[in-house]
Amino acid sequence: MKILLTGSTGYIAKLLLPVLLENEHQVICCVRDKNRFNAKKYNSEKLSVIEVDFLDKDSLLNIPADIDVAFYFIHSMSTQSGDFEDMEKLCATNFKERMQNTNVQQVIYLSGIVNEAELSKHLSSRKNVESILFNATYSLTTLKAGIIVGSGSASFEIIRDLVEKLPIMITPRWLNTKCQPIAIRNVIEILNGVIGNAQTFNKSYDIGGPDILSYKEMLLRFALVRGLKRRIYIVPVMTPRISSYWLYFVTSTSYTLAKNLVNSMKVEVVCKPNDLISILNISLIDYDTAIKRAFDKIEQNQVLSSWKDAQTSDILQKGISKYIEVPVNGCFKDLRKIKVENSDASLQKIWSIGGKTGWYYGNWLWEIRGFVDQIFGGVGMRRGRKSETDIFPGDTLDFWRVLLANKNEKRLLLYAEMKLPGEAWLEFKINENDILTQTATYRPLGLIGRLYWYSVYPFHHLIFNGLINRISKNELISD
Repeated sequence: MKILLTGSTGYIAKLLLPVLLENEHQVICCVRDKNRFNAKKYNSEKLSVIEVDFLDKDSLLNIPADIDVAFYFIHSMSTQSGDFEDMEKLCATNFKERMQNTNVQQVIYLSGIVNEAELSKHLSSRKNVESILFNATYSLTTLKAGIIVGSGSASFEIIRDLVEKLPIMITPRWLNTKCQPIAIRNVIEILNGVIGNAQTFNKSYDIGGPDILSYKEMLLRFALVRGLKRRIYIVPVMTPRISSYWLYFVTSTSYTLAKNLVNSMKVEVVCKPNDLISILNISLIDYDTAIKRAFDKIEQNQVLSSWKDAQTSDILQKGISKYIEVPVNGCFKDLRKIKVENSDASLQKIWSIGGKTGWYYGNWLWEIRGFVDQIFGGVGMRRGRKSETDIFPGDTLDFWRVLLANKNEKRLLLYAEMKLPGEAWLEFKINENDILTQTATYRPLGLIGRLYWYSVYPFHHLIFNGLINRISKNELISD
C-alpha cells in the first residue's frame, strides 16, 4: 500500500515507520523541515519525504493523490505560541480537505481517551479533531490512548523523572485519578493492524493495557520495578497552577505542556469495552513488563524516538534551515582554535557531548546556567539527549537544538533554546590539519542583550577555554 505518514518527526511516527517499511509499504513522510528528517538511516527505496505545513493550506498540494492510507499524528499541545485548539482545528480542516481530493481509502487517527462530558482543553481539542475528520469521502479509524509507556514517550519520561529524583513526593489530588496505560509496542501493533482492515472502518476504539491504575499506583509500581523505595503523600491544597509548576521544575517538560497535562490528568482515562484486540489477535503487555522493556531499550542505547525532540519551539516552527547560516554582522564571538591529539577521539567526544556525558569542563557551571534558565521559564538542562553516541539535526541536547551534525565534515552546530536577550550558536569543527575550531556566536537583542554578553563573558572565557582543551586531549574525562 501507499501510506501517508504525518507527524513524521514525532514520537509515534518514528517508531511506526520502520514497521511499515518492513511490511513492504510505500511510505510518504510529511515533515515541516526536511533538514530534521534523516531518511538515509532507513536505507529504503520505498521511503519518500515531502515538506508540508498543515497550517499552510497550499503546502498540502505536495501530498500526492494516489495514496491508499493516511496516518494523522498532528497535535500542538506543547506549542509555546498561539492557541493549540485553533491550530489543531485548522490543521485537521486542511488535512481533511486535501484527503478528499486524493484516492485515500482510510485515515487512521491517534487520539486520547474521552470519558467525561466536562473535558480538559487537550481532550476537548482531540475530540473536536475527530469530529472534523469524520464523515468524509474516506473511512476513519480512530484509536484513543491514554498513558503510553515506552522509552522516550512523554508519559514514561515524566514518571521516570519523578520516581528517580524524588524519594518523597508531596503530590496533588489528581494522583488518585484512574487511567489505563498501554505499552508502546501494543500501540504500534494496533496501528499496523488496522491498516486496510475493513472491520475497523468508521469506528472508534479506546486502547489500553490490561491494568487499570491510579497515577499514584503507577509511580509506586515504577519504583518497585526499579528497586527504589518511594513514599507519596497526597494533599488537597495543590492548585492546577502549583501542580503545573511542580511538574515543570521536577521533570523535563515545558510549563505549557505541564499545564495541559495537569488539566488532562484530572480526567479519568479508562477504556470503554470493545473487540479490537480480539479482531487483531494482539497480546496486551502489562504495565510492569512495559517498564522493563523500556529500560532494556535505554540500557542498549536503542531509543529510536523521544518526545523531547518533538517539543514545539520557534526554531522548529520556522525550520532549521533558517538558522544554519550563522550570522556575522552585529554579533559577539568567542572563537578558539587548538590542534587535537587524535581527531577521531576528539570527534567522538564532540558527538557524545551533553546529557549524561556532560560538558567536559565546569559541569556545575553549566548546571547553574540551566537552573537559572528554568527559573525564567526556559528549558534548562533537563532534556538531556536521546542517544549517548548518535546525534542528528533536530535532536535536543540539553538546552541546545542540533542544527547540523555531519561526521564526514567533522562539524556540529548547535542553537540555544534557553531564555536569552538574543540568539546564540555553538559550533565545533575539525579540519584536515586536525585543527579544532570552537566558535560561540551571540547576536544580542538591544542594550540588555549587550549587557548580558559582557556580564557572562568571564564565565564564558573559563568554560569555553576548558571545554576546547578537554576535547582536544586524548584522555578519559571524569570531571
